[in-house]
Amino acid sequence: MSTPPEKLLADFLTQEEAAAELRVCERTLDRWRRLDEGPPITKLGRRILYRRSSLQTWLRTQERRAHGDDEASEVRGGAK
Repeated sequence: MSTPPEKLLADFLTQEEAAAELRVCERTLDRWRRLDEGPPITKLGRRILYRRSSLQTWLRTQERRAHGDDEASEVRGGAK
């Protein structure tokens, strides 16, 4: 007996759903993907899907300790 497709893909979000979860627009996800900065994707044909657990893991990697810890402060000449 095979697993119905909706159950198999239950842990995946569409780009629209992922953007809503992250509270960013879909174009931002597109840009992040092109720059290889965004969360990992799964391609299913032409569809781009995001595994919920991968989004959560990626989001944790985006955490910073303080505002001075970002690269922008270095560009502006801020001290580390």
